[in-house]
Amino acid sequence: MIVYSTNPDFNLEPDEPQVETLAPERQKLRVSIERKGRGGKTATIVKGFVGSDDDLQALAKQLKTKCGTGGSAKDGEIIIQGEIKEKIVSILQSLGYSNTK
Repeated sequence: MIVYSTNPDFNLEPDEPQVETLAPERQKLRVSIERKGRGGKTATIVKGFVGSDDDLQALAKQLKTKCGTGGSAKDGEIIIQGEIKEKIVSILQSLGYSNTK
């Protein structure tokens, strides 16, 4: 990003504060299954991620790839299509997220 200003007192501040991503072993992730508001379809939800949106997207991509299913990540939640809670928990634990239920 290039910023030019004629103001000698100009201070470039980030638009939003950067959230530091906690190490996997310090994350408290909760995996649950939801059916509400999804047209009767089942989804596995991973809640409790603390960190940047880019890291959340990366974790969601890993889970979707290893499960062979679709999903999304937004607002600190990862939504994976299907009822695969046990598989998600085992994948998260293999990735170092030891405090996962």
